[in-house]
Amino acid sequence: MWLELSDLGLTENGVCIVADVTLKVGAGRTAILGPNGAGKSTLLRLMHGLLKPSSGSLQWPQDLSQGMVFQRPAMLRTTALANVEYGLKLRGVTGAERQQRAMDALRRVGLPELAGRPARRLSGGEQQRVALARAWALEPQLLFLDEPTASLDPASGREVERIIHEIAEAGARIVMTTHNLGQARRIAEEVILMDGGRVLEQTPADEFFRQPRTEAARCFLREEMP
Repeated sequence: MWLELSDLGLTENGVCIVADVTLKVGAGRTAILGPNGAGKSTLLRLMHGLLKPSSGSLQWPQDLSQGMVFQRPAMLRTTALANVEYGLKLRGVTGAERQQRAMDALRRVGLPELAGRPARRLSGGEQQRVALARAWALEPQLLFLDEPTASLDPASGREVERIIHEIAEAGARIVMTTHNLGQARRIAEEVILMDGGRVLEQTPADEFFRQPRTEAARCFLREEMP
């Protein structure tokens, strides 16, 4: 297993946001589903270490390399290439190797011709692909994705999904939140269903969509699927 959560919780200003989450995550591609306000993004940030839990514990291998891409990625006021290089610079990669790895990552996401363009002038879909390149260049063993296509048009969303599949095929574990059930079907090997800050079900993806284990999951699918 790559991540083990035991009674993990987060309370802010007296409000419980995530409560008593106990689970193990080790599948190649995991999708966290649930209605708005379920606590999906908060749980993802807890897993990645961006938030400190109020209770419980989170364990992962000490040498586990991680990355995270957000729904609206932050772009530095510089070129697409320099944005990808930035993470490598923080890791201590220098000179020609840093530039080469950054360019290779841009090629893998289909944007080598935009390397010299100001990143903040790119379209939303292009910026998300730059963010994926930035994460991929670091060769993470575990990549967290928070609603990676939520604000994109269908064509850009399909391209991002292609890249996610390629990152997974390259060996990275993927844990992602999504509100798109079709996307979860296409990408996930495992589904975690949340509501009210709690995990209601953790199931192999094919079983979740074919025969969910809980009534809460059946209700969720009835409400969300056309």
